[in-house]
Amino acid sequence: MSRLIRYKDLGVLVLRLAFGVRLVYGTIDNLISYEQMLEFKNFLDAHGFPFPLISAFASVILQFLAGLGWIVGYKVRILSALMIANFTIAIFAVHIGDAYLNTAPAIHLLAVSTFLLFNGAGKYGLDK
Repeated sequence: MSRLIRYKDLGVLVLRLAFGVRLVYGTIDNLISYEQMLEFKNFLDAHGFPFPLISAFASVILQFLAGLGWIVGYKVRILSALMIANFTIAIFAVHIGDAYLNTAPAIHLLAVSTFLLFNGAGKYGLDK
C-alpha cells in the first residue's frame, strides 16, 4: 500500500475532474437559459432566501467557476472554500429534514470541497 502514495496526485486529479464536471453540468442550464435561472430563483424564494435572484446568480456562477477551476486545477483552495460555504448553506437552508438521497449530492460536494481545500490541486493542475 505504501507504494500507492506516489499516485496520490492522480487521485486528486480524478476527484477534481469528476466533481468539476458535475458542477459545470449542474449549472450550465441556468447560465444559458434565463427561464431556468428564474426557476432556481423561485426555488430559493420558496425556501426563504434573501434576494433570491441575486442568490441564484451568485450560487450558479460560483459553482460554474469552481467547476472550471477544479477541472484545470486553478485557484482550487479558494474555490473550494466558496463551495464549502455554498453547500453548507444549501444543506441547512434546503435539505434539513429532506431524504438522504436528495441531500447526498450537496453532502458529496461539501466533502470534496473540504478535501480540496486541505489538499489543493495536486501536481496535475495549474496551481502547481
